[in-house]
Amino acid sequence: METPAAPTFRFAHYLTVQPTDIDELHHVNNVRYVQWVQDTAAAHWHAAAPPEAQAHYVWVVREHHIRYLHPALLGEELRCTTWIGEVRGAQSQRFVRIERAPDGQLLCEAETQWVLLDPQTKRPVRVTPEMVERLQEPV
Repeated sequence: METPAAPTFRFAHYLTVQPTDIDELHHVNNVRYVQWVQDTAAAHWHAAAPPEAQAHYVWVVREHHIRYLHPALLGEELRCTTWIGEVRGAQSQRFVRIERAPDGQLLCEAETQWVLLDPQTKRPVRVTPEMVERLQEPV
């Protein structure tokens, strides 16, 4: 997985590793990284999209590609940074980098393909240029 350079605007979400995130090897379980990737995308959508858009659309994961590089440990503060890549039809590519906040050490990087749905019909909906613009603006 080659992560392209992030655009000028990126959305950052911070968290602190909790005891429930830790596995039997005394570091963050890989499943928690997947959850954080999804949580970061959701936080960005909720910060960028107006309430009416949030009520009329829902994003679902089509595919994740995740690379784990270094472990995260109990009590560490992490910075989860995301940005949008290519948008085609109802699909949007999103990148997430999870770093240790104090020193910027890259722990995990992910590329996810998301699909925009109408929550009533569960059918794909085309991502509009206005949505892309909102997701690329500072919030």
